[in-house]
Amino acid sequence: MSMNTFGFLSLGLIGGSIAKAIRNSNPNAKIIAYARRQNTLDEALANGIIDIGTTQITDIFYDCDLIFLCAPVSINNRFLEQLKPMISSKTIITDVGSVKGTIHETVERLGLNHQFIGGHPMAGSEKTGLSNANAMILENAYYILTPTTEVPQKAVEEYYTLVQAMGAIPLVLSCSEHDYVTAAVSHVPHLVAAALANLVRDHDTAEGTMKLIAAGGFKDITRIASSSPEMWESICMSNTKQIADLLDDYITSLQTISKEVRSGREGAVFDLFTASKQYRDSFLDSPRGPIKKVFVCYVDIKDEAGSIAAVATLLAKADISIKNIGIVHNREFEAGVLQVEYYNQVSLDNAVALFEKLHYPVYQRK
Repeated sequence: MSMNTFGFLSLGLIGGSIAKAIRNSNPNAKIIAYARRQNTLDEALANGIIDIGTTQITDIFYDCDLIFLCAPVSINNRFLEQLKPMISSKTIITDVGSVKGTIHETVERLGLNHQFIGGHPMAGSEKTGLSNANAMILENAYYILTPTTEVPQKAVEEYYTLVQAMGAIPLVLSCSEHDYVTAAVSHVPHLVAAALANLVRDHDTAEGTMKLIAAGGFKDITRIASSSPEMWESICMSNTKQIADLLDDYITSLQTISKEVRSGREGAVFDLFTASKQYRDSFLDSPRGPIKKVFVCYVDIKDEAGSIAAVATLLAKADISIKNIGIVHNREFEAGVLQVEYYNQVSLDNAVALFEKLHYPVYQRK
């Protein structure tokens, strides 16, 4: 079987991004999509994302090689029941949900084990909907596959190859291992970020001083608190035991930290910061994965027109390519007000040397 005809049930951020990535890697692919709203299909058709759109789940999906279920978990379970009589025996069904246990149970109940490979692209955005879909969000993101034991190995291999063609990094896990791992690195962090945002909200002054001065560190750690409440409630309520067990461990850890802080003993939390720094820093040294080492320096410039252009011109004349550039709006962590990112260590070193030679105050994270 060669995968060339694809079906999508729901076209939101992730479904639309996958469809775009497939279109980019295989312009001749045939893509059929279901959506509740005709205007969603019209947008997808107008932008060349899909070839056929439908607001009904019918045997139009019969000849699909691979069908993506891209709705919340509970809806995907209903989709499975509707699809069962509408597809051929060659069709493989997958999903994009953040929790795998529930849908694998439904697959087992419906006798679809020989046609299902769970999928979870670990990518996304705080924004939602087809209008925000972008194939680039899949690049270098882990894309976890959770095949059943009965699905043909050839189908797994073809899906694996498709994921690579989309620019993502495929990883095969069991559904139970997936749910435990994602509870730790995704589901619990979303709950923690939400709780921390609410902590500051509940303790802020009447004038909103905390919100006013909330700087880089707080914004970084609470960024995911801006995610869709509906989506994340659905995710968390589908993986309750794994999340609750890990939350209990986290609460115990916080209680220990609270006692150490209250003690006022010098060095009480030093080991905590040391261990966490070493572990977090090790992410950047990994040769694989979506978190790559960045090559950044921070430069103090005058707050006047032309300052950024002057820096960019200096780097261009020195034949140093800039990957990204932006203004830092606070001094909580960064000392410089201009953040400049480069493609490699050599470019960073050359830029720092150039700035120092021209007496620009320049700083790097250590």
